[in-house]
Amino acid sequence: MNTQPTTLTLARRVEAFVQLGQHLKNLSGTEKSTLFQSIEARNPWFTPENLDFALRALEQYLDATALQTWLQPYLPLLEQARPALPVGVVMAGNIPAVGFHDLLCVLLSGHKLLAKLSSDDEVLMRYLIEQLCRIEPAFKDFIELPEFINQAAAYIATGSNHSNRYFKHYFGKKPHILRGHRNAVAVIDGKETPEDFMELGKDIFRYFGLGCRNVSKVYVPRGYDFEAFFEGIEPYRDIINHHKYANNYEYNKAVFLVKPVAHMDNGFLLLREAPEIASPVAVLHYEYYDDAAALQEDLNKQADAIQCILSRAGHFPGTIPFGQAQTPRLNDYADGIDTMQFLLTLSN
Repeated sequence: MNTQPTTLTLARRVEAFVQLGQHLKNLSGTEKSTLFQSIEARNPWFTPENLDFALRALEQYLDATALQTWLQPYLPLLEQARPALPVGVVMAGNIPAVGFHDLLCVLLSGHKLLAKLSSDDEVLMRYLIEQLCRIEPAFKDFIELPEFINQAAAYIATGSNHSNRYFKHYFGKKPHILRGHRNAVAVIDGKETPEDFMELGKDIFRYFGLGCRNVSKVYVPRGYDFEAFFEGIEPYRDIINHHKYANNYEYNKAVFLVKPVAHMDNGFLLLREAPEIASPVAVLHYEYYDDAAALQEDLNKQADAIQCILSRAGHFPGTIPFGQAQTPRLNDYADGIDTMQFLLTLSN
């Protein structure tokens, strides 16, 4: 890897990302279609609809005002001279461009990125890196995609709870951020409108429920009648037409029938009462609660398994409104760990 060019200032780095956002926004229909076809051919979970949503989310990240607002609190550290250290990033591939935020943090902090891309998201991430380096060729000195990243000075790794144990073994002696599996949960209070459930449906079904910010479990008042919920999410029925989702639905349904496991079924989503936060694809867990205070205590105890909590209009303390799980802001750091602060305080 080459040495850091002294001319690649913070302003130039930010401007390159802003231009990347403009490039994504201005992609022609033909360019987008060609890109999406190549991505979906590698990973059928990445449908054109979900890819389009992911790119629009990146466009919001890469807005000049949004970037400047996000970076403002870090300016005292960003403006200090520091060595550009190699930072190894093991990226997940459960949803499109899920590793982009880590890439953004590493490069804007002035460090060098050693990225281990997920095979599930390799096509899109390589495309984004290629376009970034086309816009700002100096970034070529800051980005490598090596087979092994064991020479890094620090690590950021995202994966399953199982892979996280390996991350701790291999990376634990260096400064690190190691992320395991989390999901979002939602609190239902019985006052929801059909429009509320339409919004909640986005949080459940976007990316087929594969994201760490997807709602995998709902908490409902004791004695809750799910009829209104099922009516509210009915517009998402077409999800069953995706073959991989349908295969998961049919498999889990068969498991529930054979064991047997008590469940509810609306033809495209299985609801099962269970204490676990995480649920399989096409399955939504639910749990009853008796009062808000006891529920808050329960959620606090399970904080390490929860990425975010949603509720109607964000009325429940510490929650965000339905429909906003997959539109995090730049400072909504995964697992609540400030990635930029971590990077800016690294030293040799």
